Amino acid sequence: MSFFDEGDEPTRQRPARPPRPRRPATAGGGGGGAVRTGAPDPQTARVRQAVALGIGALVLILLVVGIRGCLNTAKENALKDYNREVGTIVENSAQVSRQLFDALNGGARGEDLQVTLNQVRLVAEEDVDRVKGLDVPDEMQAAQRNLELVMNLREGAIGEIAGLVPDVGSDTPATADRAVRRVAGEMQAFLASDVVYSQRVQPLIAQALSDEEIGGQNIPSSRFLQSIGWLEPGTVADRLGAEAADTGNDNRAPAPGRHGHGLSSVSVGDVTLQPGQVNNRIPAGSNIVFRVAFENQGEHDEQNVSVTVQVTGSGRPITRRKRVQLTRAGTAAEAEVPLGTAPPVGQPVTIRVTVAKVPGEENTDNNRQTYTALFTR
Repeated sequence: MSFFDEGDEPTRQRPARPPRPRRPATAGGGGGGAVRTGAPDPQTARVRQAVALGIGALVLILLVVGIRGCLNTAKENALKDYNREVGTIVENSAQVSRQLFDALNGGARGEDLQVTLNQVRLVAEEDVDRVKGLDVPDEMQAAQRNLELVMNLREGAIGEIAGLVPDVGSDTPATADRAVRRVAGEMQAFLASDVVYSQRVQPLIAQALSDEEIGGQNIPSSRFLQSIGWLEPGTVADRLGAEAADTGNDNRAPAPGRHGHGLSSVSVGDVTLQPGQVNNRIPAGSNIVFRVAFENQGEHDEQNVSVTVQVTGSGRPITRRKRVQLTRAGTAAEAEVPLGTAPPVGQPVTIRVTVAKVPGEENTDNNRQTYTALFTR
């Protein structure tokens, strides 16, 4: 048998592969054999929606409450800050008042007093500017308007008084009298500022704080006019040593009959001054008081009688005035006039003492006297 005639060998068969294990189906799997889960039932969906809405509402409420709380805190802080800043300003205004009246009472006259008052006015202007620069909450707008009025009244009056000082010191009685009366009129502006503050500014600040239920706050008070006596021209003349003719007396016609006073004596301590060319020696000191004795020589009682002591001849003149409220007809009277300023020591001076003319007085020859003196230690 030839090679080609040999029978074919049987075909080899590959052993069969074992079957692959099947993968377990996963929920939401992307394979063809994955098993899809079904949609939640309506009850579960409604519960989930309700929970989501509740959480959203809670978050919204918390945001609203938080924002409102922040706004309320900011408003409360703004009101407190305004009240506190007003307190600082009115405290400074009180210092301006002290500086002003210390200057008016301090014995300075003429240009020196005017310079001092202008310096005080500049401080008052700064208070006006500070008020205008305040950060004012809406609730405090009414209080702010009145506060600006208060500070403008004070600053304006100080400036007017400073401008009147030269005329107050005039040697012409009529000029001095007009200036004194105008100064007393400017004191009315200080009183008006105090009234506006107490009746408008303070209550309006208190109301704004109360409306927001803000307690525990000190609402400052403010009083600028130190004494209502400054409203009287007589007081102004006394304090400023004005040579006013009859400041303090009214303009009514005097009663018929004799009016007037006569100067009796002038003494300092144990020294009774002698008029004329006598060289009176007066112990110097810081608290010199002139005791002026005089007599009502008329037929009527007199009111607001002015007594003036003036020291000249060395250094700046010193003028002091005292007002006697009432003198009785035909009786003696006395005025104690503190010099208030240390006189020049060891230098000759001239002392002039005058009892002012009263309405209806015709003879004034015995109303004044001049003395030569020397203050010694």
